[in-house]
Amino acid sequence: MSNESAEHRLWRSKLDRYQQPNLPRSILEIALSAGPLLLFWAAGWLAAVNGLWWAALLLAIPAAAFLVRLFMVQHDCSHRSFFKNRHANDWTGRVIGTLTMTPHDCWRQTHAIHHATSGNLDRRGLGAIETLTVDEYRALSPVRRWAYRVYRHPVVLFLIGPAYVFIIEQRLPIGLTRQGWKPWLSAMSTNAAVAVFITAAILLGGWKALLLVHLPTMLLASSIGVWLFYVQHQFERTYWARRDRWSETEAALQGSSHYDLPGPLRWLTANIGVHHVHHVASRIPFYRLQTVLRDQPELKDVSRLTLPDSLRAIGLALWDEAGQRLVSFRQARLSPA
Repeated sequence: MSNESAEHRLWRSKLDRYQQPNLPRSILEIALSAGPLLLFWAAGWLAAVNGLWWAALLLAIPAAAFLVRLFMVQHDCSHRSFFKNRHANDWTGRVIGTLTMTPHDCWRQTHAIHHATSGNLDRRGLGAIETLTVDEYRALSPVRRWAYRVYRHPVVLFLIGPAYVFIIEQRLPIGLTRQGWKPWLSAMSTNAAVAVFITAAILLGGWKALLLVHLPTMLLASSIGVWLFYVQHQFERTYWARRDRWSETEAALQGSSHYDLPGPLRWLTANIGVHHVHHVASRIPFYRLQTVLRDQPELKDVSRLTLPDSLRAIGLALWDEAGQRLVSFRQARLSPA
């Protein structure tokens, strides 16, 4: 057994005691996420049907925050860490997937691929933001360079892209279409449930409520979700390595950030910022992650990013293998070819 594997087993053994979900706490976290979401949606619909379009749009902002938090519950269910019972995790995730427009079983499979390949330059693909190396970018044709620059532009990454992924792309099991009937069942059953939900929303509040409340909620929540996913792995001193040098432990601890947000934002995002710990032991429910940092203080400063740090990472787009860091397009032009 390699030293790398031994190190990972050591961390897993340290964190094993945190991986047991607590049923009352899990139910409470669902209530604290879904309850306010439904209240804000109801208030928004009431405002919309009474012609208070500005109030409806404003109420979509807190609704989006709680929809993101509910998605984090779905995320934990995809790791089967929220309940001890596998079926409870799966069906809770599927129900939430109707609200987040995310086919749960497809998401669970692609997200598992992300965990297994994170930081591995030779296994980039599903479940990750596309990231080229400096050399790969330089080898592209001018047209493909332009396409990659458009893809990595903040407007596309955080506004257009999230809307496309959650509203359009996830209607099909993209990347899983040749893996039998199960991904198709997941996508099509979610689509059917979403159609029922939208029909009910129109019957209750009309098209105006749908366009002024639900659509802005989804668009804002999708942008927040993609931003959080970006920050979790796209920062200057993140970790990427070729297959023969790739380390599972370093990919988890160095390639996943500790996004140290202010308390209210940490609560609303369900501790997803403690992402380095999550990648070491993905079966830890999100409500135990802060306890891990308290008990294991050596993890607090590992890959730590503050809110200002994360904003400075927006322009990073290429992995510099020689310098072992993410760089901007401008920095890539200045570096020696």
